[in-house]
Amino acid sequence: MDNGFQFFDIILFAMIAAFLVLRLRSILGRRDGHEGGFPDPFKRRPGKPARPSRDDGDNVVQLPDRSEPEDEDKNEDVFAEAPESQVPPGEMTPLMQGLSAVRAADPSFTESEFVNGARIAFEMILNAYVAGDTAQLKTLLSPEVFSNFQQAIREREKAGEVLEETLVGINSAEIVEADMEGRTASVTVKFVSEQVSVTRDEAGDVIDGDPSAVTEVTDFWTFSRDTRSRNPNWALVATRSLD
Repeated sequence: MDNGFQFFDIILFAMIAAFLVLRLRSILGRRDGHEGGFPDPFKRRPGKPARPSRDDGDNVVQLPDRSEPEDEDKNEDVFAEAPESQVPPGEMTPLMQGLSAVRAADPSFTESEFVNGARIAFEMILNAYVAGDTAQLKTLLSPEVFSNFQQAIREREKAGEVLEETLVGINSAEIVEADMEGRTASVTVKFVSEQVSVTRDEAGDVIDGDPSAVTEVTDFWTFSRDTRSRNPNWALVATRSLD
């Protein structure tokens, strides 16, 4: 008899549990496989560019490649807007014309993304030059520019000198020239940076520069790439400075 009551209790509890489950599902709803999972906070969102990278074996600096459609804010031409007093109605400056030609040849090109990549390239190349890392430089520069950098490093090492260069920060970076020559695009960026530069002799004595002085330096670097190439990378092909 006791076993009969226990069995009845089990059935009763099961019915109560089933009722509660049905009640909860009617209130909260249930997942049918179409709601989408919870967002992964570490997953890169569509449309967000990946951090510029460099593939081993490339002889150029990897700059962002825009392979996805841009929204209006991201795709706005940050250099197209100029004061009306400087640009007559219906006319374009040489820079605007050059940028338009580059965009026509390479629709994925945007000025803002290019400048962001150029800033990264500037720091990478400067650090490699100071360290005398010719293997690294060879992957970042055009053959002609690499030859010049390599010669300067050899002369420095031959003299027993040590270069200490600290990039305090890049104050500004802006495109100042752009043009197309055949299918090759060239874009020049003006960098204004703060640096601490010191050259020491074999004994460690300072022979040039001041380790306590921060100097503002203005450089002009020109990057180039074949717009018909499947390789989206840009090479540093020329450098000059105001000094």
